[in-house]
Amino acid sequence: MSRPIRVVIVDDSALMREMLRDLLNQEPGIEVVGVARDPFEAREVIKASNPDVLTLDVEMPRMDGLSFLEKIMTLRPMPVIMISSLTREGSDAAIRAMELGAVDCLAKPGGSDGQGFERTVQELVGKIRVAATARLSMRRPHATATLATPRRAGAVGRLIAIGASTGGVERIRDVLAVMPADCPPIVITQHMGPSYVPSFAARLDRNSAPSVQLAEHGMRPAQGLVLIAPGDRHLAIARDPGGLVCHLQDSPLVSGHRPSVDVLFGSVAKAAGPNAVGVILSGMGRDGAIGMKAMRDAGAHTIGEQESSCVVYGMPRAAFETGGVAVELPLHQIPAEMLRAFDAIGERPRTS
Repeated sequence: MSRPIRVVIVDDSALMREMLRDLLNQEPGIEVVGVARDPFEAREVIKASNPDVLTLDVEMPRMDGLSFLEKIMTLRPMPVIMISSLTREGSDAAIRAMELGAVDCLAKPGGSDGQGFERTVQELVGKIRVAATARLSMRRPHATATLATPRRAGAVGRLIAIGASTGGVERIRDVLAVMPADCPPIVITQHMGPSYVPSFAARLDRNSAPSVQLAEHGMRPAQGLVLIAPGDRHLAIARDPGGLVCHLQDSPLVSGHRPSVDVLFGSVAKAAGPNAVGVILSGMGRDGAIGMKAMRDAGAHTIGEQESSCVVYGMPRAAFETGGVAVELPLHQIPAEMLRAFDAIGERPRTS
């Protein structure tokens, strides 16, 4: 029998620490090995217990959770799940945390809704099990040198589609950080709750040269524009007499998700065929594997993130094993390959 996942809880609320500890200890395969009320206590608890996963509150006295997270990811990387309030400020902090290397974030339940708290704990349990599989390394400054604009960046009917899940926030940030302001049209599906996506898009827009916006029904992909799927609807690409167009769908979950990478990639395969580039980044599960295979079969160039740089080599592995990935690369090589492949559209033979 494998040993349980060892968890440390860091939260300034004594009630929250007690409730989380009691409920998590009831879960098979999970053991809370320590609790702390602030980062100063947490440092000693971590040294003594050597946890597999840390849950970390954002707002705490003496040192806030983001400052502590940055120290952790610089000095002793470990899987961290941030717990934030359901506010705009909380959403901004959660996105910043994932940029710093947190595996995931969870909204702290408000009020006295016992059922809501239990649902939150069950969601936390799932995130802990995923986090325990994460591969982390010392944080390094991400590349900031802007890449050259492809010659055909403004070609009509072409686009780049990106899908990601666990670990994707940091990766998407790094990819967009080197895109030129007039980059090719880019559409993205990132698994993320609807309360976090507006903050995600806004931070990307502030920190990237291209314009980054939430996709809306009827919007058209365009040069210099990056469109992000909302957190509660599928983003699909269709073709009409005016060219490529975004369709948002409230249809059921696909591959366990809404938005689904399979929906995005499958629609791009039909609407753009060989005039597209597909990229699948770090994430748990198989979402995107079927859609990426459809893109490759339609003649698109497809890129998967290599295991060596993934936080969770789940979605890229599934896409590779399904035959959907034409080339696997570490993250730092993917942006240049995206643009090179986009510029080569029309010059290469169809892939099978």
